Amino acid sequence: MNSARSAAPRPHRHRGPDWTGSFAFASCQNYPSGYYNAYANMVDEDLDLVAFLGDYIYEGGLQGDLGREHAPAREVLSLADYRVRLAQYKTDPDLQAAHAAFPWAVTFDDHEVDNNWADDISQDNDDPQEFLRRRARAFQAYYEHMPLRRAQRPRGPDVQMYRRLTFGDLLDCYLFDTRQYRSDQVGDDRRDEPDRTMLGDEQEAWLRDAVAGPTARWNALTQQVFFSQRDFLAGPDTNYSNDAWDGYLVERNSLRDHLTAAGTSNPTVLTGDVHANYACDVKADFNDPSSATVATELVGTSISTGGDGQDQGPNDPVQLAENLHIKFINRNRGYVRNVVTRGEWTADFRVVDFVTRRGAPARTRATYVIENGRPGAQPA
Repeated sequence: MNSARSAAPRPHRHRGPDWTGSFAFASCQNYPSGYYNAYANMVDEDLDLVAFLGDYIYEGGLQGDLGREHAPAREVLSLADYRVRLAQYKTDPDLQAAHAAFPWAVTFDDHEVDNNWADDISQDNDDPQEFLRRRARAFQAYYEHMPLRRAQRPRGPDVQMYRRLTFGDLLDCYLFDTRQYRSDQVGDDRRDEPDRTMLGDEQEAWLRDAVAGPTARWNALTQQVFFSQRDFLAGPDTNYSNDAWDGYLVERNSLRDHLTAAGTSNPTVLTGDVHANYACDVKADFNDPSSATVATELVGTSISTGGDGQDQGPNDPVQLAENLHIKFINRNRGYVRNVVTRGEWTADFRVVDFVTRRGAPARTRATYVIENGRPGAQPA
């Protein structure tokens, strides 16, 4: 496979009552960690859209040993730094080819600014006002380099990234912002505090209203961090990620319950961040495997972050045993290809076996199907 290629025009599918939509979602493309073999394969797909769920760049000074050193060779802080870093990522020929081939819908996660930031709180607990100035610089560079509309033009340290994209009566895509308005991360002993928020009041109200009103047949909650419960410990003790929705328990459960109460049609959560593929059933009660399945979560692996990857990690059997709603885990690199019809949603977990050199072909590691009106991930 060529490293980069010109994008041939793609035929438009019939947009009648039985039309099919096809899109990929991807995330986490650390430049020094590996080549973008996933994009070299993605450009051969017949897609209407690429949804990018965050970590388009990494802000740190990681250099690696592949000859893809970060520029500048330090953590980026200034507007000039962020501009150079984004421009460097855009020099990759496979990323260029994917941008040329398809329209993109993008949102950021943490590394476009600073690792694990939350509202005005940085990873290193810098002065909040200084961090807001850094955030403004990062947002300005991001807006200059990304395919965003005027509505997403930042105003200093603020930018409205949450929005709804509607594709006829087939698919509504709600892009979240899970960084700018969230409460700070805390330990497991505080995750059930009722005032903790991932979305903030205005974004949550917008989302709850949108999914309760007239919607398309499929509703994709397109966001960054793991939504379903994920306990990492075997036995009665528990351990959860404080950066994911598990750390914002009351709001997560309230949103889940609202989807059911509102009768939202076929809610499907799309997630990045964790550098692994997952297929999950969103349960009415995550602690009761016999409770109703009320939505589906599809989690995509990284493009290159983490290096070559592997089929499974050493803790994955524990996750599968402790979280029976998790149906599938895989830790190769790649993207998720989705084909959506009125009757079903088919998700192909497309993976490459290496990123530390060019030329890896893509293969479908697993396929899951969601049937219209029947939430949950069914293996094909």
